[in-house]
Amino acid sequence: MSESIPEQLRFPPVAGLSVRGDFDGGTLSSDFGPMILRGIDRRIGLTERLSKAFNDRRHPSYITHPSRELFAQRVSQIACAYEDGNDADRLRTDAVFKLGLERKPLDETMDLASAPTFSRLENAATARDLYRMARAFVEQFIARYAAPPKGIVLDMDHSEDATHGQQQFAFFNRHDGTHCYLPLFLFEGLSGKFITAVLRPGKRPKGVENAMILKRVLKALRAAWPETPIILRGDGHFANPELMALTVDDPRTDFLFGLTGNRALTPLAEPFVERTRQRHALRCENARRAGSSVPHSTRTYHEIAYSAGSWPQRFRTILKAEVMALGANPRFVVTSLDLPSPECVYRDLYCPRGQDENFIKMLKNDLASDRTSAHSFLANQMRLFFSCAAYVLHHSLRSDILADTELANAQPTTVIIKLFKIAVRVVQYNDRVRLHLPSSCPLKALLKHVTEKLLLPPPKHVPSG
Repeated sequence: MSESIPEQLRFPPVAGLSVRGDFDGGTLSSDFGPMILRGIDRRIGLTERLSKAFNDRRHPSYITHPSRELFAQRVSQIACAYEDGNDADRLRTDAVFKLGLERKPLDETMDLASAPTFSRLENAATARDLYRMARAFVEQFIARYAAPPKGIVLDMDHSEDATHGQQQFAFFNRHDGTHCYLPLFLFEGLSGKFITAVLRPGKRPKGVENAMILKRVLKALRAAWPETPIILRGDGHFANPELMALTVDDPRTDFLFGLTGNRALTPLAEPFVERTRQRHALRCENARRAGSSVPHSTRTYHEIAYSAGSWPQRFRTILKAEVMALGANPRFVVTSLDLPSPECVYRDLYCPRGQDENFIKMLKNDLASDRTSAHSFLANQMRLFFSCAAYVLHHSLRSDILADTELANAQPTTVIIKLFKIAVRVVQYNDRVRLHLPSSCPLKALLKHVTEKLLLPPPKHVPSG
């Protein structure tokens, strides 16, 4: 008899009104994001491509969740800010996540995969699987272009991934002052498109290693775009002869690297720095006499006749001679580009390299690419790839669907909060499902815009190699 009595929650009255709560709200979800991500994934075919690169060694008769579904579920969860594998235990019954995986939302026999399934998936990855997946990301990047681009900038950078346990190949890095991994990330610098990533031990990379990775990426890009100009761009620890040599044999590939001062290079820059110092002092004196604010710094740009003996040939060395109140701050870059002026090379071509760090921050801070806490190194590379796939979905959403909207340049966290975290009530009527969103939703027009664009056929892409 007690089971038929509805449970109620009682709250103190508000403004003379009694307040009660019950459990008759139906099937609710706090996430609308999986429906949007499903539309993006269907347009670009990301998880399908990645799952085909992974060799599923499970016996077919024991498979409940195909590998494509596992990839789509894990990536969708990370893209909705559920970065831990343990989150799957709670989300596997979520009606909207089940819809996002194209499963019936209210059918208990069609629940999604649990955390142990993902643990087995991560630890089943082999080095060959991960190599094919890294290449699949490059192919996905190529497929994002409907025609060969007029030019691309291949930004490369390593980023500290601190470790806190007994992870394989987690070494102490003196520069970062911690035990860590040091993964390499490759992005297209003009658009922010993700190209690929490689999880690495925490030691400083050598030029041979960087060149080995870049050579494979460039080979795939050249197979798709034989005539597209490519610029390799990175900071000082990429200025090594092995990477420079990659561009020597390809007339349509150039490089632009930071360069660290040394005992031979710094004295060559001193005459230019001294003239800039004098110029800065004169500007400050004139400003004081005029009663205006003193300039913060003075910069001049120059080309220096310098070439390291290890370089495969002579390249242009550019100096930014900067003098500030605290003293001189000379900076150098080396490039194979011939035409731009020294100021253009440094200010307009090299300095935008800093945007690459923002792309990495999105991956680390918003999409948890540093959640590499598994013991196995290969399992941690798999986790890194899941976060990278979530980045690809977010970037495609912003660039293809949210262009010219208020969220066109938003961080993934902002998109998650404003567009994904919307309460939904799921109701099923025989052969159709209705999602009831709150009437007070502030982004009704934007949601309508997104859903309408997702129904349009995707643009035709060039073959991916």
